[in-house]
Amino acid sequence: MSLIRLAYASEATFAAKPLEKGVEPHVARILLVSRRNNGKVGLVGGLYYGDNRFFQYLEGEEEAVRDTYQRILQDPRHRNVRTLIEEPVAERSFTNWSMKYVPASADVQAFLQKHHLPEFDPMAFDSTQCEEMIDLIRRSSQDQKLVNYDEPVRIATPTPQTLSPGLKAGLVVAAVGLVVALAVSATLL
Repeated sequence: MSLIRLAYASEATFAAKPLEKGVEPHVARILLVSRRNNGKVGLVGGLYYGDNRFFQYLEGEEEAVRDTYQRILQDPRHRNVRTLIEEPVAERSFTNWSMKYVPASADVQAFLQKHHLPEFDPMAFDSTQCEEMIDLIRRSSQDQKLVNYDEPVRIATPTPQTLSPGLKAGLVVAAVGLVVALAVSATLL
């Protein structure tokens, strides 16, 4: 089978809700399902959501990309879906990501300013802007400016620490000392 890449833009049908862990809740659900499904069929790529619009990039085996895109076209959370790029590729460029999510960031704001765009509207991107957006998503992992939840997204709650690291180390040393003392006393008896 051959590898292809596909980028599309769409409008969200939902009204954005307050962010949880930097991700709009509807988008978080899309990411959870995407990561699970994409991992099973070897798809890689990235997603950006801003101004109630999506920009998504997919790479993988042609059949898997096309099947995924057909599901997206049928997804009621997307409307006015427009294919921006669809072409063969020689190799993957998002090798470690089933679906990377880049939150609203200074990088995207700089991209919009560079192109004199008042808001994020990927349907209006030309081919150069599409490639820049793909590169921005790809580079975000190097800059550590991304959100990647491979586990189900949960509302963050602090985990109570019952033992401090110092106390844990002290208990380990005491336990080792106790075992040594027992061993020595056993040999003396």
